[in-house]
Amino acid sequence: MARAQRLFMPGMPLHVVQRGADRQACFLDANDHLRYLSYLSLALQANPCRIHAYVHMTNHVHLLLSADTPATVSGLMKSLAQRYAQYFNWRYGRTGSIWDGRYKSCLVQDEIYLLVCQRYIELNPVRAGMVDFPGEYRWSSYRCNARGEHDSLVTAHPLYWRLGTSPAEARVAYRELFQRAWSMKELSQLRTSINAEFALGDQDFLRHIAERGDQP
Repeated sequence: MARAQRLFMPGMPLHVVQRGADRQACFLDANDHLRYLSYLSLALQANPCRIHAYVHMTNHVHLLLSADTPATVSGLMKSLAQRYAQYFNWRYGRTGSIWDGRYKSCLVQDEIYLLVCQRYIELNPVRAGMVDFPGEYRWSSYRCNARGEHDSLVTAHPLYWRLGTSPAEARVAYRELFQRAWSMKELSQLRTSINAEFALGDQDFLRHIAERGDQP
């Protein structure tokens, strides 16, 4: 059976999730995280996507990115998954896939939901009880987006820069977004959108995507 066509619109952000097989750990120490970041950097050179936010947890990875062609996204994820799996199997003397099938992705309505999704991604370690504050977690884009720490992987989305009239103002406004508590409706919507591999947005946006006729 042919695989369902992935949703894609040029330049529109995608929320991408890659999970470990059977939800098993695919990052066991700092060296694993660093190696993954190095492979992501290499993959971006050959497949130029714009990474707006990311986090890698113990057994899965979130990326918020935009690209001009779907082939660029699939090329990025294929290269990244294969290189890291080869490294992980070599380092730990194992065989077989470390990933739970192909990655999942959903479109993100940028005008309304981009920063919501970005905050959701960078708050993963807090929701998982790993840290009390996102800035305490090393393996995410939060320190770059919220504090201005250099991260060559991150390209801020234009909506991020609209948060302030200067980079300093934008970072302050961005940090303030993290003071607001999540509602169960928001969390449910975010999780449903990626699990269904459809789209995250308001009703008009979802209707428009559905009417395109290429949803999975």
